[in-house]
Amino acid sequence: MTALVELRVAVPESLLRELDSLLVAEERPRAEVICEAITSYVWQRKRLVREQMKSGYEEMAEINLRVVRECQSLEHEALLHCLAVLVE
Repeated sequence: MTALVELRVAVPESLLRELDSLLVAEERPRAEVICEAITSYVWQRKRLVREQMKSGYEEMAEINLRVVRECQSLEHEALLHCLAVLVE
């Protein structure tokens, strides 16, 4: 089991009243809901970072492919030039 750490957080009183009224109806402890909210936030941020990294890697892959294609064309031209010089 993960060790628990006590956390002190200041929130607007109106928000706390609203949360508590929901918790009474759901019969859930405040700490449980706050832990869920933190877990959800962390998960969403990690997902966003993964999506950004994936997008960056895909963009770099496209750039790398263009560079390779350009180099292949230049290599082909150089080979044709060498062959022409050798044939002369």
